[in-house]
Amino acid sequence: MRTLKNTLLKLAGGAALSAMAIGHSFAAEPVWDANTVELELKKIGKGVYAVYDSRADDMAGKGVPMATSSGIIVGEDGVMIVDTMMNERLNKQLFSLVKSVTDKPVKFAVNTSFHGDHSYGNYFLPESVTVIQHSNAKKYVDSHFENDTQFMIQTFGENRGIEDVKASTGDILIAENGQINVDLGGRNVLIKDFGFAQTGGDVFVWLEEEKVIWMGNAIVSEKPGLPWLLDGHLVATLNTLQSVYDFLPNDALVIPGHSYPVDKSDLKWNIDYLTDVKSNVSNAVSKGYSLEETVKSVTMNDYRGYALFDWVHPGLNIPSAYKDLTQH
Repeated sequence: MRTLKNTLLKLAGGAALSAMAIGHSFAAEPVWDANTVELELKKIGKGVYAVYDSRADDMAGKGVPMATSSGIIVGEDGVMIVDTMMNERLNKQLFSLVKSVTDKPVKFAVNTSFHGDHSYGNYFLPESVTVIQHSNAKKYVDSHFENDTQFMIQTFGENRGIEDVKASTGDILIAENGQINVDLGGRNVLIKDFGFAQTGGDVFVWLEEEKVIWMGNAIVSEKPGLPWLLDGHLVATLNTLQSVYDFLPNDALVIPGHSYPVDKSDLKWNIDYLTDVKSNVSNAVSKGYSLEETVKSVTMNDYRGYALFDWVHPGLNIPSAYKDLTQH
């Protein structure tokens, strides 16, 4: 195991957590069960693999929440994994999948965000693995790890291995608006901060030759899944997603934080949703509506289909958008 180093970032403000608790009893009914999830491997290029919940092929398009996605990138000198999973069980599954496709060592692990289901697995990595994450992710872990694990237990249930995790942060940090290139030997990986997405510590992993991008929770899942404005920054999130969309070629393969690989149209779905949220909430604010009146009026039923719509949209995204737009 890696030694106890630093810690993670802030998963969400109190208002967002309250909104989530209203709509869902997480401890009794976890969004997905880390004790039962089985990970699936899909080859998407020479030495490049997407890893995701094995149920996704049948269920994700129906709007059902899936477990954390990951990635395996194999170079001549070694392997990079994208996200390290939530507990030891899933982390071991990920390493077993690596061994099934290569005997090269895992040299790098990237955290696309500080969220526990993407980064708690850092604790179970060998010391030889270099962890790459955003500098803001490290800051969050350093000051909020205990609260973060309590929230994750509430969300995913007790006895899912979260209690066993100790804080472990990055060895290489990406600065705000920064990026680095990692040479795995004949394969260059760009790790970039495009701006605030779901957190202030998001990074994106891009393979130019294969035209593949891992987006973490900037896109939670494919259509009809919706973005979660956990930290309330509607305008910044929308601008970031548009920047990523403009950066990507039309035939890019997009890997969400919790689903199988999709194309740019699913990214556009998220952008269109947030654009409509901004327009509708701005209109409500201009009419002098209160938050309660805005939530009741901005229903946006055209975006239904996501299993969590009834708390993500009215309980989280509309209040976050209202707060953000009334502060601008």
